[in-house]
Amino acid sequence: MSIDLTITGRVAEIVLNAPERLNAMTDDDLTDLGSAFTQAQEAHVGAVLLRGEGRAFCAGRDISNVVPATDDATAYLSNRVTPLLRQISAFPAPTFAAATGACLGVGLGLLIACDVVYVADNAKIGSPFANLGATLDSGGHALFFERLGAHRTLDLIFTAELMSGAEAVSAGLFSRAVAEAELLEFTRERVVRASTGAIEAFLASKALVRELRDERIGLWASVDHENVEQGALCKTDDYHEGFAAFQQKRPPVFRGSER
Repeated sequence: MSIDLTITGRVAEIVLNAPERLNAMTDDDLTDLGSAFTQAQEAHVGAVLLRGEGRAFCAGRDISNVVPATDDATAYLSNRVTPLLRQISAFPAPTFAAATGACLGVGLGLLIACDVVYVADNAKIGSPFANLGATLDSGGHALFFERLGAHRTLDLIFTAELMSGAEAVSAGLFSRAVAEAELLEFTRERVVRASTGAIEAFLASKALVRELRDERIGLWASVDHENVEQGALCKTDDYHEGFAAFQQKRPPVFRGSER
């Protein structure tokens, strides 16, 4: 199996473990990755870390045995890749990715689907598919256009040139760029911290951000929805604990992450 799942305490760590092929994804890998996220959800973890073993996060689809004349790319993307990306995006806890090396195609899509993405400063991000006669997929057009604009998006696509992780973060694509040697420790510390946080509040924020991104609601509609979410959170144990801890000058102990 090329997908490893380890659950330690409140954290699930999911590893793409085929470094000999830069973690390029086979059909079986897509199935196994979906199963890993399902198992993590059934274990009620408080946070997920997704990473790749070796010198790349994920170089995309494994095309070593793909026959172009018989390949149904639409079926592959629509029936295999997109459902997985949707599953990751909807995961009921914070999801983090730590990405080094190549983050391309499906690999880029996996990053887009995660809530928080930390990349090595020397990671490689972009659209090399001009060299294959193919186009960017897995949400890449939407991400690049939204953050980079039309001209830079098409520049990356037409030239097949890649951005470094540092350049991608500077352009607003991902959360933070970190030195490669420090990336995993940096990410794990933040994943553990999130796993013991106020999970219901995190999920409310995930829903609000998803609404802004996918439904393009305006400022005041979002404010109205924030107001409703805050009112609902008032009734949770974590809300009461957070206020009590603040007033008593002690660290909070949230129970929502134990659900």
